[in-house]
Amino acid sequence: MDTDRLPGCYRHPDRDTGISCTRCERPICPECMISASVGFQCPDCVREGSGTGHRTGANAPRTVAGGAVAADPQRVTKILIGVNAAVFLLAQIVPSIVLPLELLGRYALAFGGPAEGVSAGEYHRLLTSVFLHVEWWHVIGNMIGLWVIGGPLEAALGRTRYLAVYLLSGLGGSALVYLLTAPNTPTLGASGAVFGLLGATVVLARRLRYEMRPVIVMVVLMLFLTFVPIGGGLNVSWQAHVGGLVTGALVALGMLAPATGRRRALIQWGTCAAVLLLAAAVVLARTAALT
Repeated sequence: MDTDRLPGCYRHPDRDTGISCTRCERPICPECMISASVGFQCPDCVREGSGTGHRTGANAPRTVAGGAVAADPQRVTKILIGVNAAVFLLAQIVPSIVLPLELLGRYALAFGGPAEGVSAGEYHRLLTSVFLHVEWWHVIGNMIGLWVIGGPLEAALGRTRYLAVYLLSGLGGSALVYLLTAPNTPTLGASGAVFGLLGATVVLARRLRYEMRPVIVMVVLMLFLTFVPIGGGLNVSWQAHVGGLVTGALVALGMLAPATGRRRALIQWGTCAAVLLLAAAVVLARTAALT
């Protein structure tokens, strides 16, 4: 018997956790923990404490990041998977939609036509490319990663904060691709956003004092596959992966800062604004260099 193993959540025994309910002391995972005045409580204790199981306003149950506890804690993840799958299927039916949406820094059309790409003012490509996939293995791999990593993270952060991490991570990955990749190299895929969720998961595990070795092993493995892809023939954008990973970790540091009330909200959304401005600065600097 492994005496060093953490106990399992009382509602999800397969999920090891180092956090316990401050009232009943049962172990709880991120999906089950609800912020209390001191520490975290389990859903059962929250219902017992409220009498009806429903609270509104300031007394409503909150996630570890201060977000509202949702009835379906993985709804945004499901929607994101659905959007990616729908765009992929649409691209199979209408292949012409891919070219105007993929990430492209600058491409001069033949015979003296106008240039296209982000440097030509098509800044939408920085985010639309995050929802594009051409190969079936690409979209399946990214969606599996999104479900495995994103589901628990959404439950811990709450919908709005989780979506902010996802979109900013995708933008951060695209910004680094735009900065470091040859401007006529097309890039697409949700890998940068998924790596951002992985970076946020590292911060969450650290914040909750989880065993860090499994998370670190996952990060190292994902980075290894980024720089040494199996098969050798796959075109992997390490810039998107690294940019997303770093961006997701930075945003999560703000989301999980040890603060409460208005100060926590100021830190969280101030961090998002700072990361957005940093990405914008990188994009504008690269655009100035290309034009």
